Amino acid sequence: MKTQRPITSDSEHVVLKFRPRTSAQPPGKREEPIRSARPAPVANDLSRYDKPRDEPDDFRQRMLANIAAFAFTVALTAIGIWLAMSIADLRKTQDCLQMGRRDCAKISVAPRS
Repeated sequence: MKTQRPITSDSEHVVLKFRPRTSAQPPGKREEPIRSARPAPVANDLSRYDKPRDEPDDFRQRMLANIAAFAFTVALTAIGIWLAMSIADLRKTQDCLQMGRRDCAKISVAPRS
């Protein structure tokens, strides 16, 4: 079997020289940068967002909120695990039934005493 190769010519292989950018303007435009009359702004700090507190922090309320958030997270995780396991169990049962087997259902028998 003969392999097909593309026809190549020397005009297809061209090496382009890339020069690093020295300014933010495209290379075609060389304009004088605009200078503003006002000085450059100083970097903003976060001190303007500081608020003086009239009352101290309520640590008890914060701890109760943290405990409630942790309990909610644990409950949500437990529900997710239970849901994943029940879906897996239903999938196993459905696969068993689709194979035509008849002993797929789990039968729990109480022990006799």
